[in-house]
Amino acid sequence: MHHVAKLSRSTKILISATFKLIKPLITKMPPNFVMEIQALNHSKVHIKNKDNVNKVIENIIGEGKKHLQIISDFDQTITKQYEKKDDAKVKDISSFGVFVRCPSISVTYFNLAKALTGKYQPIERDPKVPYDEKKAAIEEWYTKLDQVIRGEKVSRREIEQTAYESGPSLRDGACELFSDLNKAQIPLLIFSAGLGDAVEAILQNFNILYPNIEIVSNFLKYDDKGVIEGFRNHPIIHVFNKNESAIKDTSYYDVVKHCRNVILMGDSLGDCEMADGVPNLKNILKIGFLHDQVEEKLPGYMDRFDIVLEDDQSMNVIRSILKYIL
Repeated sequence: MHHVAKLSRSTKILISATFKLIKPLITKMPPNFVMEIQALNHSKVHIKNKDNVNKVIENIIGEGKKHLQIISDFDQTITKQYEKKDDAKVKDISSFGVFVRCPSISVTYFNLAKALTGKYQPIERDPKVPYDEKKAAIEEWYTKLDQVIRGEKVSRREIEQTAYESGPSLRDGACELFSDLNKAQIPLLIFSAGLGDAVEAILQNFNILYPNIEIVSNFLKYDDKGVIEGFRNHPIIHVFNKNESAIKDTSYYDVVKHCRNVILMGDSLGDCEMADGVPNLKNILKIGFLHDQVEEKLPGYMDRFDIVLEDDQSMNVIRSILKYIL
């Protein structure tokens, strides 16, 4: 039978003191969230600087939900970029597309709006067009749109009904994401270069227009006879002037002024600037959705977005990250 020798009190004290001395030298391996989060380990998830992304995620998680806000584009970011129908990819309708489908739209407006889209949209989407030239073209497009929409007699109720009958689909997991953010009281700022009236109607249809949401977009102005007088907001919101400075001096600005950490989502390079103007910005994680002209656009997207999701019609990535915070 073996007897275990008991340590003397002095030996125990010596061991304890030695451990206290070497404990600071024992380095704990930092968490590797890029590897740990399964949704990020996919061949169509593109991350240019994994070390930086890991550090940003670690910082956002470490500071918790009270310092976090979400900033997101709407069309083709909260909504799907396309839906599959009979093995074909069909582009989903935009918020302005909802307006165009309203029965009361005049033929004149329909034709003029279609002509403007045909002229300016290729410029917006062409990655070879210089930024300044592209921005000037988009500003011209929206200024003309503000003019041609005047005189239309499309009510808010008709927009809501059209959105209900033929509005776009939301990304898989979008409703759950919105619910989680609302329960956690995390502010969600939606910047849309589309039609704000339609954005609100679409969110209402899915019962996710929660009180934590602020929408900055183009809202219609009506006269006392229900005739559209253009957009209420000036400057008009387009893809290249969406940023948080637009909410300065508003009550929502007071809500988010302590939210120094941002998770941003968008589908165009202009969306990367939506967090410009965030006071005391400390950490920002930019997530970009890309599904067309991938080979041509991917390098530029990887330069501007921290995470680029190729052909992903879900909210899996942001929800997987938020699981560590909520």
